[in-house]
Amino acid sequence: MLKFPEIDPVVVSLGPLSIRWYGLMYLVGFVSGYFLLAKRAAKPNSGWNKEQVSEMVFYGAMGVILGGRVGYVLFYNFAAFLENPIVLIQVWNGGMSFHGGLIGVMLALGLYGRKVGKNVFDILDFAAPAVPIGLGAGRIGNFIGGELWGRTTDLPWGMIFPSGGPEPRHPSQLYQAALEGVAMFVILWLFSQTTRPRYAVTGMFGFLYGSFRFLVEFVRQPDAHLNFIAFDWLTMGQLLSLPMIIIGLGLIVFAYRKPAAV
Repeated sequence: MLKFPEIDPVVVSLGPLSIRWYGLMYLVGFVSGYFLLAKRAAKPNSGWNKEQVSEMVFYGAMGVILGGRVGYVLFYNFAAFLENPIVLIQVWNGGMSFHGGLIGVMLALGLYGRKVGKNVFDILDFAAPAVPIGLGAGRIGNFIGGELWGRTTDLPWGMIFPSGGPEPRHPSQLYQAALEGVAMFVILWLFSQTTRPRYAVTGMFGFLYGSFRFLVEFVRQPDAHLNFIAFDWLTMGQLLSLPMIIIGLGLIVFAYRKPAAV
């Protein structure tokens, strides 16, 4: 059994204002995303410049924050929303959903695409390889905060989390950081180094994330107020990831069967 490194989730406090590691990881994701995309934009014939990247990242950040919060409330806390709709804006109580953030980003980048005259999938194909850095950073933030831990285990790397009871648990946040962060970044970055048909990189992103998330959910503790959605094993995370796997594969097949499609 490994000892959980009890790191103060608050990085610094300035009077009533507290900066937490989880929030700081969002900043890491946005900043790293900007620099990685600026690097891609600097390539010859990329079709992008730094100013466009900066504006795109801003739109994406708004989509992540708004979509992530709305998605969490609707997907994971809908009963509370029906009782008190004001929970939608009570961000200080925590709660963000990746799948909601993804929908928010797609909508935000769709608006950006209309503004600059770019196809939304060209934008998504360009941006997707930089996203895993933020995903991995976010999972590290979850780990530092001692939240979203895994199910109980007798494996030697099991950890006792401060809020997870006396039994050792899977450090599922680290599994997700390794898969959604490191592995996805390496695969997508290398995959996108060669010119790919429209939809291919976006499809690969959806397929990889959906697959990795679906697998890790088998060892991640389900949300207590939801537990299993069906079959005594299907979680909400798996239910939301299944469409990503299917749509991702569909986009990849479509991209290579109709590379010139618009």
